[in-house]
Amino acid sequence: MLDRRTLLLLIGLLAVPALPAVAAEAPPHPVNTLGSTDNVAIRGYDPVAYFTDGGPRQGKPEFAVQQDGATWWFASAEHKAAFAADPDKYMPAFGGFCAFGTSRGYLVKIEPEAWSIVDGRLYLNYDLGVRDTWAKDIKGNIDKASANWPSLGAKDIK
Repeated sequence: MLDRRTLLLLIGLLAVPALPAVAAEAPPHPVNTLGSTDNVAIRGYDPVAYFTDGGPRQGKPEFAVQQDGATWWFASAEHKAAFAADPDKYMPAFGGFCAFGTSRGYLVKIEPEAWSIVDGRLYLNYDLGVRDTWAKDIKGNIDKASANWPSLGAKDIK
């Protein structure tokens, strides 16, 4: 048998509405908008063009999509529609920051001409020389960058 004090405590606990469970969210990852005053990703280049046109192509503001806190420009309505239908397919790795820099634990700008597609994923690099260094151990650099990426944020932008 419960004493009066314990019984009142239990009644009080049952009367309190359950608090919703709050999932620990990972901090949002930044998208590379370096050099843009309008929050445009990857210097306004069309991420779909790397896959469909075989290289970088400047996007246009009239073909813009908001995704992951940034504005993405596309060279055509078709590219915009392809991205909108499957952004994960075309989104560059590591928020469009330099893949080699990410492998070293920091986030830096890219040159749109310094790119690679590896296993269906777009990787951008700081410049052509850095891309050549990154290419000497692509798998190792992707593994290192993938391990670093979850802990990188705006504080790591150089």
